[in-house]
Amino acid sequence: MDDVLPAECIYNLLPRPDPPLRRPHKYHSVQRKIVQKDWDSKKSSYKTMGLPKVEPPCPKSHLLKHSKEPKLPERKPYKVPVDGIKSSIPSEKPIMGLHTKKNFVQANVVDVKMSVPKKPVPIYVDTRRGNKNLLEPSGLLPTLLYRKDYGKIPNYLIKRTEEEKKSQEEYDAYVKERLKQGSMKLLTEAERDNVLLGLKQNWEELNHSYQGLSILIDTLSKQLHKQRLENKMKKLEQDIDLIERHKFIYIPRN
Repeated sequence: MDDVLPAECIYNLLPRPDPPLRRPHKYHSVQRKIVQKDWDSKKSSYKTMGLPKVEPPCPKSHLLKHSKEPKLPERKPYKVPVDGIKSSIPSEKPIMGLHTKKNFVQANVVDVKMSVPKKPVPIYVDTRRGNKNLLEPSGLLPTLLYRKDYGKIPNYLIKRTEEEKKSQEEYDAYVKERLKQGSMKLLTEAERDNVLLGLKQNWEELNHSYQGLSILIDTLSKQLHKQRLENKMKKLEQDIDLIERHKFIYIPRN
């Protein structure tokens, strides 16, 4: 194009891409084919030690059909052993023409009359298609009513009751012994009521003080005062419950 266009052509101002680089030709040896041929000829020469020296198979000894199957021994005729076996034929011949006077029809009738009829097995049907199931293991029968120990007090309850009774008797004996010695006395009903009334009045006073506490408890002294009131009220509630549950109260003498 440079030969056709003049030197001052406007196309010369346009950028042109660089021509691609040409790689130099690789070197190829002249002996390449000879070396390749020699390599191919010796490539598999050491795979085996040569052909095995064995005799070729005989064409007459070829594999026949069913020749690999195991052969069973020849079948021999079976002989029934006679020695040591008792004959089922009786040695004495039965007397021919012997008749019995037993009436088998009448005997069968008597057996049927004396036999106990079989009870039907109780079943139940739970589907519309008639699927039957045994009734006894189903739990629908009151089988527990027929137990030997039904309606009786269990042994562990009897044992526990006896232990409680014994401990109460021991406690009563101890209290009587202490009363005889004069170290304890029984509170009368009036004294018990007075003690109970006093405890309840104390609880009312503490509860009034507790209700009068401020809503906002933000200091340590207020928290301690509230906790102290709660502990005292809880202790009074336990004492009141103890006295109300027990009718007879013993106290030591001064």
